[in-house]
Amino acid sequence: MAEESESKQSAVESMMEKISEKIHGHDSSSSSDSDSDHEKPASPSSVKAKIYRLFGRERPVHHVLGGGKPADVFLWRNKKISAGVLGGATAIWVLFELIEYHLLTLICHISILCLALLFLWSNVHTFIHKSPPRIPEIHLPEEPFLQVASALAIELNQGLKLLRDIASGRNLKEFLMVIAAFWVLSIVGSWCNFLTLFYICFVLLHTVPVLYEKYEDKVDPFAEKAAIEIKKQYAVFDAKVLSKIPMGPLKAKKV
Repeated sequence: MAEESESKQSAVESMMEKISEKIHGHDSSSSSDSDSDHEKPASPSSVKAKIYRLFGRERPVHHVLGGGKPADVFLWRNKKISAGVLGGATAIWVLFELIEYHLLTLICHISILCLALLFLWSNVHTFIHKSPPRIPEIHLPEEPFLQVASALAIELNQGLKLLRDIASGRNLKEFLMVIAAFWVLSIVGSWCNFLTLFYICFVLLHTVPVLYEKYEDKVDPFAEKAAIEIKKQYAVFDAKVLSKIPMGPLKAKKV
């Protein structure tokens, strides 16, 4: 009888072990399934290639434009301010380009008008027996002008350093791109004067960034195809022309 009871207990214990193994196996399989389910959404993003952005940018358009109020104006965050700035630039262009008003003449006419108004304002009170009002003093602060001059000097020095590096012959691709850019600017400069060119650039800054931000999902794929085609054409040009040009000692040292 003792042997039968022991055999029954061993059988019950073996059954309990099998049941526990099945439960643990189901838990582990379910946990692995849940882990795989959690990993499924991340797997397409890891497999998916990085989205191409125009000029290789990794930040939003607002940050690329420098952020702050100038970027808000260019991207029409405040339509009244942006429209006012663009309208003022248009009025200046019409005044100097279409009407052919000269800058010195404009400054003189504005000065005459301001002095006449202030003179009348100071003397009109003598007819009504009151003390003339005090003309306010106008004082321009120095800090904004110094900041603008410092920022301009920094940008000019960086540009000169970049041109120096390009002229040293270390990168033929950049050299050709800069020469092509200057050639295009020379052609555009022969078509119009500096004021018209500045106004065109100003209008482009107020239209192109906001349109690109609105339609960037459609523009970026097209720009990617164009960039691939340009790289192919440059590779052909490099193989047939540029590779046959002797570069001198700087290129040899770099190699």
